[in-house]
Amino acid sequence: MQRLQGKVAIITGAAKGLGEADARLFSSEGATVILTDIDEVGGRRVASDIGPAATFLPQDVRDEAGWQRLIGRVMQDHGRLDVLVNNAGVAEPGTIETTSAETYRLVMAVSVDGTFFGCKHAIPAMRASGGGSIINMASIASIQGESLVAAYCAAKGAVEALTRAVAVHCAQGGMNIRCNSVHPSGMDTPMVRSFGRKVAQAGLAPANPSPHGASPLGEANDIAYAVLYLASDESRFVNGQRLVVDNAMSVTVGYVPPPGGAR
Repeated sequence: MQRLQGKVAIITGAAKGLGEADARLFSSEGATVILTDIDEVGGRRVASDIGPAATFLPQDVRDEAGWQRLIGRVMQDHGRLDVLVNNAGVAEPGTIETTSAETYRLVMAVSVDGTFFGCKHAIPAMRASGGGSIINMASIASIQGESLVAAYCAAKGAVEALTRAVAVHCAQGGMNIRCNSVHPSGMDTPMVRSFGRKVAQAGLAPANPSPHGASPLGEANDIAYAVLYLASDESRFVNGQRLVVDNAMSVTVGYVPPPGGAR
């Protein structure tokens, strides 16, 4: 069964990591996928690898006019928009005391401005298409305190709150448009794999390192399948919710073993 047959989806930050996993899974489930990213080389590589069901369009999610051009192009080429995955984001190390204004504004602009503009301009297109699903990528950083990524925590908290505002707006307007957020823990992606090096370069260390070591990383598809559920009609009555995918990390202390034992 192809769970997204006939649907047209935009996925931001799709050149690698979680966005790439979403794009590959969506296409395998029957969707026409528009991948966007500032990484044109990576984005074109992924779209080419997926095949005719995928198109790459360069995009800086911080640019509102760029969002208008993107969605206008999608409506012109495909006549509809059914799914938007606001996946693009950046994480830079820094506590509340060490994060520079420049870094703070970058992290907030990509995650918060990008998600705001995406929702704003996707809603009219989805309304014209008869409805749709918006999935905003948040993080367990919006649920628990993480001292080394203060700006990232702030950004993902804003994304979570914005998700509820969008869901209520669409529900009260009778638009048949849902909006939910996904909250991963650490996943095995290029962004997460490079973060330890960035922390070391910044001269930071965890305030209270776990005596049992770090919890293992999940896989990109662990998130992609959650996003697929929210994009599909199976979740038609799920709206304004946060879906946490973290192997209980946000509700426990210390080491959390992976499903099925050690990998």
